Amino acid sequence: MSKRILVFPCGSEIGLEIHRALRYSAHFDLIGASSVDDHGRFVYEDYVGGLPLHGDPDFARRLAEIVRSHRIDALYPTMDAVAETLQNLAGRLDVRVIGSPPETTRVCASKTLTYDALDGLVPVPARYRGLAAVPAYPVFIKPDRGYGSRHAARADDAEDAAALLARHAGREMLILEYLPGREWTIDCFSDRHGALLFHAARGRDRVSNGISVNTSPSADFTELFADWAAAINRRLRPRGAWFFQARQDDNGQPRLLEVAARFAGSSALQRGIGVNLPLLSAFDAFDWPVSIAANDYPIELDRALENRFRIGLEFKHVYVDLDDCLLIRRRVNTALLAFLYKAIDDGCTITLLTRHADDPRETLRRARLEAVFDRIIHITDGGPKSDHIDLLPAIFIDDSFRERDAVARQRGIPVFAPDMIEALS
Repeated sequence: MSKRILVFPCGSEIGLEIHRALRYSAHFDLIGASSVDDHGRFVYEDYVGGLPLHGDPDFARRLAEIVRSHRIDALYPTMDAVAETLQNLAGRLDVRVIGSPPETTRVCASKTLTYDALDGLVPVPARYRGLAAVPAYPVFIKPDRGYGSRHAARADDAEDAAALLARHAGREMLILEYLPGREWTIDCFSDRHGALLFHAARGRDRVSNGISVNTSPSADFTELFADWAAAINRRLRPRGAWFFQARQDDNGQPRLLEVAARFAGSSALQRGIGVNLPLLSAFDAFDWPVSIAANDYPIELDRALENRFRIGLEFKHVYVDLDDCLLIRRRVNTALLAFLYKAIDDGCTITLLTRHADDPRETLRRARLEAVFDRIIHITDGGPKSDHIDLLPAIFIDDSFRERDAVARQRGIPVFAPDMIEALS
């Protein structure tokens, strides 16, 4: 039987990558949960909203209800602070928490504790107890607890630094030496026995809001980062996927920025070569043995916002055009084809409605598309396509505005151009 995993909060970048990484696995069923409705409810088919924030007094009780009602086998936290909370509740809830042990999670959640634990094992940035101790500017100021680049900034002089600290009064902030050079993330995986099975560096080649939105494998400092990975693994004892980040100082030497007891969102790059870190972590959490075999080819990851739609539309029949719609410049419109197969899986009938100049069956045969259609209607007399729409409720897909407009007016059904297919998918 597949294991049921509750991902919380599921709409974070990490939660969305968990869905991408595990959705095709027959070993796991994913249930998404969030305290605030966000993109997660568009992605997770099985979704639970309205869960209290993890620091809320009622969080544990409500989470226990969800664990029971949804028969949850494991919790997959997607934020460092949430991981601490769920680790502390795991015993009471009688579920597994995917990720590192509580002590590792606690240390990695604090940059101060991380630097204290690793100082002497790997180079860490110089830390200053106050502005009076700063020997020279610029410096970098960031929260002790946080992620991405939230509330972090470079201060070019004492006035800038004082203003930044004043804006975050009440929050523990670190004053660090400024590291001006290149930055890397080193993705790692350690199994339940403590063996470091994987580590690979990638450049943070373009960063937006603290997220590496363009990244590719890096051979810089290969031996050094391998030594760091081994040292961090021995000292902190992480389990499953984890990562650390490094950046060059004024002398071009890397220094540690942080260690996280989870995978990084842009570690999807590693998934692209066959190292699915979120899935490996889930297997390992259930004490299943894992092994890693990466492909060897050049690869680059670039990330951007994506669209997801939810349409309140019911239909059982799909009418679709061929020329400049399903076939564009003699190539298959794979996005439309994917939707057609999804519609078939949902029990819809698929009708090809075309004015194709040649025999449409022969064209479909050459494109290997014959099996997609329940019916093929070839219009050769110049009559309107609306005359052939005889099954309802239906939708009509065609590249021609004139055809769509006529069908919408005469048959009263929703019509779609090829660029609208993502709204149906």
